[in-house]
Amino acid sequence: MPHFAANLSTMFTEAPLWERFALAADAGFEAVEIQEPYDLPAETVARTLKECGLDLVLVNAPGGEAGLAGIPGAESEFSDCLKVALDYATVTGTGLVHVLSGILPPETSLEACYEVLVDNLRRASAEASSLGITLLVEPINGHDVPGYILTRQNQARCVVKAVDRANVKIQFDFYHCQVSEGDISRHFTEQLPLIGHVQVSDNPGRHEPGTGEINHDWIFGLIDRSEYRGWVGAEYTPAATTHEGLGWFAPWRRRPVT
Repeated sequence: MPHFAANLSTMFTEAPLWERFALAADAGFEAVEIQEPYDLPAETVARTLKECGLDLVLVNAPGGEAGLAGIPGAESEFSDCLKVALDYATVTGTGLVHVLSGILPPETSLEACYEVLVDNLRRASAEASSLGITLLVEPINGHDVPGYILTRQNQARCVVKAVDRANVKIQFDFYHCQVSEGDISRHFTEQLPLIGHVQVSDNPGRHEPGTGEINHDWIFGLIDRSEYRGWVGAEYTPAATTHEGLGWFAPWRRRPVT
């Protein structure tokens, strides 16, 4: 069955970030992911994870809202930001780092950005691999983040195949795929060998599963039937309070609610 991780950047926001770990554990989650955890010391997070019986499975590399990995001329800054993420992930036991590609700069071709993105990922993959960390790239829809370098699944596939490193994979977000191009089941199934992490939310509104047009009963069954054995990140903004919107999670919960 799918194993779900609560995204603490979007869920349980009724409380400060440092209190959300316990709230996620009390709700029955066994793992969490955080987009930007860096305001909390890594040692503090590691201790809190242990106290709550949680795994931190994913963090984003810093570098602004949309990242730097595909920006020509920002290679050194990207390297510095990635080091921050890898150091943090090492302390907290996090195995996945999402490397954001960035916004297409003016008068710059997508091809130039892809070349920089591939080169950056190739260089970064060796250090990440030595730490047991997988780097992820994610297609993000152009409605939510206009100008983002990677917006479609075939673009991400081409980048990952060009990098050709075992620890560089795709972060597959059903919501972004639905908004950008649809046909989400086929995209998931066809690129499954390249997928390192999965995220879900509904459309429109990017709220919890069951609030929009995506058939999450089908999606969760598809994941369950597949060979994917990683975590599924619940990266959504609750339509009301987080606890009021957790009905979707009840059939898949393995940990008792406290």
